[in-house]
Amino acid sequence: MAANKYLKNNAGNAIEETSVDSSAGAGDAGKIVALNASGVLDSTIVNSKTSSAGAGDSGKLPALDAAGLLDSSFMPVGVGADTAPITASEALTAGDFVNIHISSGIKVRKADATTAGKEADGFVLASVSSSATATVYFRGSNTAVSGFTAGKEYVLCTTAGGVVAVASAPTGTGKVNQRLGKAASATVLNFQRGMPITLV
Repeated sequence: MAANKYLKNNAGNAIEETSVDSSAGAGDAGKIVALNASGVLDSTIVNSKTSSAGAGDSGKLPALDAAGLLDSSFMPVGVGADTAPITASEALTAGDFVNIHISSGIKVRKADATTAGKEADGFVLASVSSSATATVYFRGSNTAVSGFTAGKEYVLCTTAGGVVAVASAPTGTGKVNQRLGKAASATVLNFQRGMPITLV
């Protein structure tokens, strides 16, 4: 789209000036702003950010991220999702239920019901590789899952990171029964950590 132009008074002389639909910074000071090709003001014009780096972003407008949500970095400490950054001791897949354990420091791995000590403490919404930092959610909605029946209760299963309906709960000596929550839809499990019970 061709840029719109306007006339500007320069020491008594009329000169042609081009409007801007995005800003390169101080060099664009005083120019007339135009809507961009999408018919909206560009984020460089309104000075918006999708995440906050702290005090250096003071005075900037918050903008929704690619998922249409406000990033938690905009919130003060203690406000927002109950999460912690923890190093993964194995590769994790988005939606995995995870177990926090000690292995040269605090680590996170896939939870499973095969044996006591690997029960679910939370879940992850993004895949991470081994030794990378995972954001572990300790409560709330796991939205990186699928195949659920709304209204049904789910428990930890013997497949690492996974769950099964209560009717298919693991059985056998040494296995762990742990309630993980109720499905709100086919793709949402509301996580409520249940007390793990080791079968004898």
